Amino acid sequence: MTSHTLAHVSAPLASATTPDGREVTLTREAGYLVVRVDRVPLMSDAVHGSEAIMAEQGCEDLAHHRGARVLVGGLGLGFALRAVLDTLDNDSEVDVVELLPTVVAWHRAADGPLGPLADRPLDDPRVTVIETDLRKHLLSGPSAYDAILLDVDNGPEALTTASNAWFYGRHGLNAMRDLLLPGGKLVVWSAFASPRFAARMEKCGFTTQSVTVRARGHANKGAKHALFVGSVGGLE
Repeated sequence: MTSHTLAHVSAPLASATTPDGREVTLTREAGYLVVRVDRVPLMSDAVHGSEAIMAEQGCEDLAHHRGARVLVGGLGLGFALRAVLDTLDNDSEVDVVELLPTVVAWHRAADGPLGPLADRPLDDPRVTVIETDLRKHLLSGPSAYDAILLDVDNGPEALTTASNAWFYGRHGLNAMRDLLLPGGKLVVWSAFASPRFAARMEKCGFTTQSVTVRARGHANKGAKHALFVGSVGGLE
């Protein structure tokens, strides 16, 4: 996700509707692809460095971990998924949960607008795409994960979709904690810092670190974003 805003909004290249009736559009603005929900910008290929660092934070300890399992909540433009795949071994498994089939189609189509942005991550055999509501997936009893990356909105205090509040609340955090293997990590992306959310993660059993990153990642440029990195206890 991104808080990136562009002054000129062009006609949409493609559009879809969320299950709760919100309009999702893909536009090209000042040369960059931008996804909006009800005209509010969610993501852009102009700024995606913090998403890549999110993947590094969640998966750096799994680089040589055989059979690692990772859940990516929200496909978006695919940059976080690409960073996960570039970090993990070849025998890893990555589940990507995306609510909108249209977003998946924008990635999969040979001439689709999103596939080339992150070097077609959905073509990787380690990836399983699950087209459903992330909440349903979390509550469906999937196999446990070594890491969960959550990037479904602009953050716990900057929601564009009210139903996403569940993920940042006690019930959502508990559900994700219970799906993590010992020593596992939950990394939550946010456009803004939130000490209150970090404290909530602690209350839900995570050892939590708030990491400030820049929108352009390791280039150390762009707006400041926040990553909440929560770890669960390892084996005794």
